[in-house]
Order: sequence, then C-alpha cells, then structure tokens
Amino acid sequence: MDVRSYSAADALKDGTLVIVRAIRHDDRASVLATFKSLDRESVYTRLFTYKKELTEAELKQFTEVDFENVVALVVTIQSGEGGRLIGGGRYYVDAASPAPRSAELAFVTADDWHGRGIASLVLRHLARIARDQGIETFEAEVLAQNRAMLAVFGRSGLKVIQRRDGNTVHVTLLLNE
Repeated sequence: MDVRSYSAADALKDGTLVIVRAIRHDDRASVLATFKSLDRESVYTRLFTYKKELTEAELKQFTEVDFENVVALVVTIQSGEGGRLIGGGRYYVDAASPAPRSAELAFVTADDWHGRGIASLVLRHLARIARDQGIETFEAEVLAQNRAMLAVFGRSGLKVIQRRDGNTVHVTLLLNE
C-alpha cells in the first residue's frame, strides 16, 4: 500500500460522505484554520496545554510526515471551494521501541463536528495501515475527563487495556487480537 497517496471515500455515522486521505504539505492552511477554530478546551484536550497559535515548526511537523515512522490522515468534506478539513489523526512509531512494534496515536476533530464519528473512522483507517506496516499496538495518553475519546477506543472493536495515572489514562489498543 502506498500510504503517501492513501485516499478512501467513507461515511460518518450520520451518513455524511467524506474522504479520508493522507495529509499533504498543501494542507498547511487548512490545518492552521482548523486549529484556530478550536476552542480553548479542545486545544487542551488534544495537546495537554493551552495555546492560541501553532509555531512554524509545529505546523511543519503536522503536515510534513514521512509515512514510515509517522502516518497522518485527514478527513475532508466537499464544500463550495473544494474540500474542508474537519478532522484527522496520526500515529508515530518510535523506531527504538522493542517488539512488538508500537505506535503513539492522536486525533483532532473540528469543534462543530464532534460526536459524528470522525475519530472512530480515522482509527479504523489508521489501524488498517498500521497492520500492513507490521505495527501490533497503538498507545495513547488521554485526559481522564475526555470520556468521548475513551469511548471511541472502547467501541473500536480492538482489545483495549487502560491504566489510569492521575489525570491521564494510558490506553493500549491491540491490533492483532
């Protein structure tokens, strides 16, 4: 599978037709616009810190990935001027991690699209790609109050192992069970 050109038509749980595709360098403006539209709590839930702007380095990190150690997908819908970015997700493989190969997982959804199944959809696509690349587990750090994300993992159909540590929950998803 050529992950750099990954693109698949799919539908959200409410039937909205979307495209799930590999992020591209020319998504910079869309990523920036989506980030700026997030409310303060959405930013904190995703990044575990409050911030109003992305640095140039962060924007580059989000949009310029190698598709070997980092795989990033975005979800777009058709709008009057082309596709509108409404969410996405990524995983990062720590090349130094021991077997089984594991990847850290993260998602973001535009505020006005919460609750429509974007993270679940992206998780399914990322899991398919990860399995093809020999990854056996996903890992995620989730704020304990982020019940929506914990529910996404619980409904994923994957075996889920959770360990709470203070205000965060460490989640392990087994891809091959």
